[in-house]
Amino acid sequence: MNLEKEAMVGGSSIDNGIFGSPILFMAGPTAIGKTELSLTVAERFGCEIIGVDSMQIYRYMDIGTAKPSPAELDRVPHHLIDYVLPDEEFSASRFVNDCHKAIHQIRAKGRLPLLVGGTGLYFTSLEHGIFSMPTIDPIIRQSLQLELDTPLGRERLVRELQASDPVSAARIHPNDSYRLLRALEIFRATGKVWSVYIAEHRQEKKEAPGLTLLKIGLNREREELYRRIEHRVESMIQTGLQAEVESLLEKGYKRSLQPMQSLGYRHMLHFLEGKWTWEKMIELLARDTRRYAKRQLTWFRADSSISWFHPTQVAEICSAIDAFLDKS
Repeated sequence: MNLEKEAMVGGSSIDNGIFGSPILFMAGPTAIGKTELSLTVAERFGCEIIGVDSMQIYRYMDIGTAKPSPAELDRVPHHLIDYVLPDEEFSASRFVNDCHKAIHQIRAKGRLPLLVGGTGLYFTSLEHGIFSMPTIDPIIRQSLQLELDTPLGRERLVRELQASDPVSAARIHPNDSYRLLRALEIFRATGKVWSVYIAEHRQEKKEAPGLTLLKIGLNREREELYRRIEHRVESMIQTGLQAEVESLLEKGYKRSLQPMQSLGYRHMLHFLEGKWTWEKMIELLARDTRRYAKRQLTWFRADSSISWFHPTQVAEICSAIDAFLDKS
């Protein structure tokens, strides 16, 4: 799923019930070693784990998403994993709503929420909220797409955005079709520009109470991480990624579904459709996983409030959690 492109819109995510009491975030790129460390931390501090992964939410998609094994799931209660069908709509807004419910359930049992994953947008949406906007009429969206596809359509739409919303026009590259269309559909549908919605949301954030968070980031040396990614890809192939994708197709899930276009699944589909050889499929899956890990790290490194650790620094991580809980 291309979550970097998902607009931060939808129903209000403000729920004062999740503020005040401590929450742990554990974030990092794919294959960094989050699963085992999170189980160790959860067992020590009486946590229940909430998955923050845009792919592990899906049922029947276990191998390609590197979902925790049944034995690992038995060690510590998990939430927001393996609970959405592959053809269900899912968004950052739904994640925030479902996450709030999970946090309430965990706290009702006197336990500590530990959010673990690599989907930066979900972490950001939970922490900062999702601003509300009216639903956009699909006809407006379709009309804009048709205009974009005409000769000189992009130039005309860029000029329209510059005239109606110069603030958004200054931050959106003319070749960024998604955000160009998004900004214009908001203006055409509401008469109010995207930059104003963003400014209002930022003001709401300043006035809203903050979460009591400790944010733990996990990283390794690049070559070490890349070796782990190579091993992850080999393991997925050996444990049956091909059979998993074939089973999804047999269940009637279409190739065009967003989850089927994610890492591993789209690669195996290209092999099954005869577009790639077996060797090319494995090579490109490893390459694209490395690129994805790099994008994840770029997202998390932009957050100066994350405390970074190597996944083997268990004692140091536990000391940081102890200090955070003492202060909270």
